[in-house]
Amino acid sequence: FGRMKPVIVVHGGAGRIFKEREEGSRAGVVRAALRGYGILKQGGSALDAVEEAVRSMEDDPHFNAGCGSVLNEKGEVEMDAIIMDGKNLDSGAVSAVKCIANPIKLARLVMEKTKHMLLTDHGAHLFAQAMGIPETPGEKLITERSRERWKKNLEPDSNPEEFQKDLGTVGAVAVDSEGNVACATSTGGLSNKLIGRVGDTACIGSGGYADNRSGATSTTGHGESIMKVVLARLILYHMEQGMSPEVAADTALDYMKTRVGGLGGVIVVNTSGEWAARFSTKQMSWATVKGDQLCYGIYAGERHTKSVDEALRSESEGF
Repeated sequence: FGRMKPVIVVHGGAGRIFKEREEGSRAGVVRAALRGYGILKQGGSALDAVEEAVRSMEDDPHFNAGCGSVLNEKGEVEMDAIIMDGKNLDSGAVSAVKCIANPIKLARLVMEKTKHMLLTDHGAHLFAQAMGIPETPGEKLITERSRERWKKNLEPDSNPEEFQKDLGTVGAVAVDSEGNVACATSTGGLSNKLIGRVGDTACIGSGGYADNRSGATSTTGHGESIMKVVLARLILYHMEQGMSPEVAADTALDYMKTRVGGLGGVIVVNTSGEWAARFSTKQMSWATVKGDQLCYGIYAGERHTKSVDEALRSESEGF
């Protein structure tokens, strides 16, 4: 009695996923969902599960977070991340951080070890040092692909907007066996962004929101548009009005599109374990595990289902 069937949902970013990166994106979100679910299945917390799932994608160069983040105008990696606990609305976030492998870990420490919710740039760096987080040389986080794209975007006739479609912010939401929800989101931001630009990810209510009274959500897409409509909180508001996760997600995404012309994607879970992965962009890589069933997809309407055991087997044999 009182034990929930835990659920985790992850996304690897909304936008346009280039053909040659599809396999890696699919494998990456599946791996992240399985890792997060492993924690939930052993009775672990939603908070630990979303942190672990996001960490897995930060370490995966296929995604624009951690290693593989896009570069700012100066050719550096600046990352944003947030985590939130639905139990008491505690949250921790970091913005414009450099030279650390896992911004989501740092966000969790901001939440648990400070009285604050958001640390930025130099201050976040000092805090990371104080917490004993090892420094990762900036070039370790830079992939060949990010550098190529940065160079392309510097060309006078280039249109960075064209490339922004392949965004790759990562996120996770979960409900654990106690019925607590949590969310986590992490990103390298926009390619060739101004130094010091912070998008929606680090902003509570935009990049993510979690509240045990309704559910949890993590967003991806055009950051400035997401901030204008406070997308994550908007979705939960719709759920508080009685909408299902799917209808709430679609309603909010539709509003963002008509009101400010912004495209994006969201993952949502409510406190009874219903979930949704919805997007207004061409694609969004996503995966979910509920009741030992794994589902995943990239295209609208695409939905593969496997048993967790089968997925773990193919996982250990390499995708």
